[in-house]
Amino acid sequence: MTHPAAHNLALRLVSKHYGTVAAVDRVSLDVPRGQFLTLLGPSGSGKTTLLMIIAGFVEPTAGDVFVDGARITPLPPEKRNFGMVFQGYALFPHLTVYDNVAFPLKVRGASRAASADRIRGALDLVKLGPLADRYPRQLSGGQQQRVALARALVFTPDILLLDEPLSALDKKLRAELQWELKQIHQRVGTTFIYVTHDQEEALSMSDEIAIIRDGHVVQSGPPRHLYERPATRFVADFLGKSNFITGRVVARDGDGIVYEVKGGRYVQAGAAASVGDEIVVALRPEKVEIRNAARSGDGTNAVAGTIAAWNYHGTNFHVLVATDALGELIVTTPAWRAEVEPEVGRRVHLIWSADAAGAVVPD
Repeated sequence: MTHPAAHNLALRLVSKHYGTVAAVDRVSLDVPRGQFLTLLGPSGSGKTTLLMIIAGFVEPTAGDVFVDGARITPLPPEKRNFGMVFQGYALFPHLTVYDNVAFPLKVRGASRAASADRIRGALDLVKLGPLADRYPRQLSGGQQQRVALARALVFTPDILLLDEPLSALDKKLRAELQWELKQIHQRVGTTFIYVTHDQEEALSMSDEIAIIRDGHVVQSGPPRHLYERPATRFVADFLGKSNFITGRVVARDGDGIVYEVKGGRYVQAGAAASVGDEIVVALRPEKVEIRNAARSGDGTNAVAGTIAAWNYHGTNFHVLVATDALGELIVTTPAWRAEVEPEVGRRVHLIWSADAAGAVVPD
């Protein structure tokens, strides 16, 4: 449920140029109150620059930032009432956990006595109440990041900005804190703007993701929509793994098309291409079924191949299959019920349905 104190954010044609280089180029975004938005992109894409513009640490070359319809572009960071959580924690080493969390209230003129309940509440929110008297050096990396989060939330910021806050943690701890951070967002209802280059992190936590490339937002939307229906080859390739099949449209088939690759024909649902057009299809590895032999009624699309390599990942096998018709295809199949026991050189058949893939714009 959205907290009544949550605020919405809007960016209008925001750009930042460094000489002739556009780090951010005409970005417009609307973030509804209480939403968890993730800015996702590779290193150097402009996502952190965009976050720093929102925070007020970087002045845009052009464009404006609005909160609840009010233009805040000229305001310095200290006037924006935004919370900020950094990758490096930025805790005061000489202050206890309690005093680190109290600091934002102190600089706002609140007395220690009047702030006590809010500080304790923030520490309980991040499960650090019993550690209030410790110093940062006595905490683990995950605990230090929880202190930074409590400090950023204790003064009830209009918006919370998070710049890759979990990237310094090990994989297991990072996964645990992803769960906790999402739960905290649901409890406090504050608008979160989160920056990461970790696709799994973005998919697991966000209400909406904006994918950034070369300073542009190339696609935005709910995580499942972006994963299931990427608009471009870049989005399909960056947000998870995909097989890419390039063919020529030879016929219409209801709301889809039939395309041809090296004499073989395949059906793609929901594609708007015309006969004669070249088409690029993105097919997720987990949507391909791998079998030992062809069967009658196998499905719309099928191709034979040979296992060229494979890896075991505990829950799944990742299998690389070489085909004459479509080149190399990656298949992900659950290990516990795999029909095919992977073995290099084994002949297999791959099948997928007409709606398993999606047509994408080539980059």
